[in-house]
Amino acid sequence: MANLTSHPDAVGRITARDTYDLPALDLNAFGSLLVSMHIDQRFLASRAEQIAGFLHDGGTVIANGHLAYPFLPGITGFHPLENYGLGDLAVLRLIDHPIWAGVSENELTFRRGVAGFYGRAWHEPPQGATIVHALGNPDRPLDFIYRIGKGRVLFHGGNDLWQYGGADSAGRILPQLLNWMFSGESAS
Repeated sequence: MANLTSHPDAVGRITARDTYDLPALDLNAFGSLLVSMHIDQRFLASRAEQIAGFLHDGGTVIANGHLAYPFLPGITGFHPLENYGLGDLAVLRLIDHPIWAGVSENELTFRRGVAGFYGRAWHEPPQGATIVHALGNPDRPLDFIYRIGKGRVLFHGGNDLWQYGGADSAGRILPQLLNWMFSGESAS
């Protein structure tokens, strides 16, 4: 989270909280809930009703990783790639989206010459979700956005989106993610 909270567009706008403080928090005092791939999903699953209420009231949830315990409305578990080759790890952009504007699919697929860091599994999105990226073929959604009540969910089935930086085009993700998160744009 250090990469995220120290970014100039985020300083003073993002508050880090302990996951286990969630039951005592009024989520409506926050605009967004950022969920790292390293979070205790079993605990979050016990708070699924609270998270759904936050979304229905207009909050934004940005979640990363492989969903092993359901804590978000409408998303089922992850599907790991089996017996996969290099083509199965290719990140395919299905639609343009401001978070990934100017970001090369090739630079998402390969990090330091190795494929698979951006994603190695896919999820079944809820009906009506906007699928931005898929893994290897369009039937394996990796990044998608959908509405719940007045709120929205951005789900990325891989490493935390805010950890991408550097000199290549993937370095555009974090500032563009922050702009999207703070702008309150619609689900797509």
